[in-house]
Amino acid sequence: METIEKTQKLEEQELKNLQELNARYGKIKIIIGEMELKKADAIEEVKEIKHLFVIEEKKLIDKYGADTIVNLQSGEITKKEENG
Repeated sequence: METIEKTQKLEEQELKNLQELNARYGKIKIIIGEMELKKADAIEEVKEIKHLFVIEEKKLIDKYGADTIVNLQSGEITKKEENG
């Protein structure tokens, strides 16, 4: 094993390689952090949409009854067929 003196330094290319890798690592960590924040925002938006959907669904059930089916393309309302 080589003895390292206190004044010994990395070669210029060795230092450059480490600095570049460290910089790339830092950039990727920031990108991942931004992605996680966007993911968290998207999850919150999905929760809000689900909540609003439930509210609208309750309004429609009160107005048209629980046994109705709504065609989301046409808006047509039909009654569920009873199996029996």
